Amino acid sequence: MRLPLLPLLAAASAFAQPLTFGVKAGMPLTDFLSTVESQRVEGVLGIFPGFFSNTRPYVLGATAELRLPASLGLELDALYRRTNYSGTDLANNGLNVITTTISSTSANAWEFPLLLKYRFHVPVLRPYADAGYAWDTLAGLTQAIRQTVATITNSSTTSTPADLNKKGTGGFVVGAGLEIHALFIHVSPEVRYTRWISPHFQDPAGLVESKQNQAEFLLGITF
Repeated sequence: MRLPLLPLLAAASAFAQPLTFGVKAGMPLTDFLSTVESQRVEGVLGIFPGFFSNTRPYVLGATAELRLPASLGLELDALYRRTNYSGTDLANNGLNVITTTISSTSANAWEFPLLLKYRFHVPVLRPYADAGYAWDTLAGLTQAIRQTVATITNSSTTSTPADLNKKGTGGFVVGAGLEIHALFIHVSPEVRYTRWISPHFQDPAGLVESKQNQAEFLLGITF
């Protein structure tokens, strides 16, 4: 009675594809923000008008992949980056009363790419290409503002700064890399490009804008 079950078990095992998990880390090859930086104002004020990007140059996250037949795979990543920029603005009301506004904006950007991957049949080093769609959202967005009018200073914070265009956006992804087998782990260096549909940040004056073209180097380690 057990023998007829053997072909069924063999067929089930043939279609049962492994699910791998791991981590990814890397660095951006393009700036997260495009900023217009002004020169230092010489004199008593010593102010730097303009915007200045302080985004951290790293990407960290987790990855999972479902291996499919025909050298295909379906990959889902969760990638984290920290973005930060500051701005300074000077205004004169015409009565020699100068208003100085200094702002500092920070946010956690979470990116979730869903990719279809194809592996080429090459011994040892297996090159691959992938393509798909990514969702990106901002969490913990905070802008601290300090405004000084003459000698009076006021401070405030907001989670919806004027520079914000959208907290969430999407984009199309393409990439290429190598898969290297080392004992029980897979090491996968990859270069990836994303074209975002809309920017997260877009200053009305055009002084700061998050870039829609994103390139990055990623190193994945899966088990």
